[in-house]
Amino acid sequence: MSRNSPLILIGPAATGKSTLGQIVATSLSVPFVDIDEVADHYYEEVGWSLEQLSYRSSLVGRVAAEREWEVARAHAVTRVLADYPGAVVAMGAGNTSYKNERHFQGVRNALKDMTCVLLVLPSADRSEALSTLRSRALDSKGTDWISSGHDFLAEWLDDEGTRDLATETIITGSEAPEVTAERIVAMLHRASS
Repeated sequence: MSRNSPLILIGPAATGKSTLGQIVATSLSVPFVDIDEVADHYYEEVGWSLEQLSYRSSLVGRVAAEREWEVARAHAVTRVLADYPGAVVAMGAGNTSYKNERHFQGVRNALKDMTCVLLVLPSADRSEALSTLRSRALDSKGTDWISSGHDFLAEWLDDEGTRDLATETIITGSEAPEVTAERIVAMLHRASS
């Protein structure tokens, strides 16, 4: 098996990265890792935690705290990719969206040799994609991702850095996750042939 992950899933919140990643990993008989599920101790390695993010948000606002937290997210990406070779990895939206160029370049470097960095979107149409993502986020997480007038979903959807990191894009539309996962597995098989 390749030391590199066969698939990295990126994109805004509520695109279905974790659901697709689990199905694809099972199909490929490889481990699945959701960075959001394993990142806490990596954050701590650089002096951050989710509690600190919450505390900083209460002091400086969510947007400023998210910018401060970039160092922890970038570190977690690098460490997860090193610690889970060969796994399908789902990266939360903030793990590819950075305002600090140094952190973005660190993530770009960590991803540079990955087989497939797949941007998952519900639609190629921005307005439709944003509406779908907002509805899904409200249903699954109880948030619309708007904080103090800042629209994180729109930021992640429009992020040029995230798009630049992607080697491929897949539009899921209204198809079932199992169908999208089949398309992804077929794409990976074609790419490895």
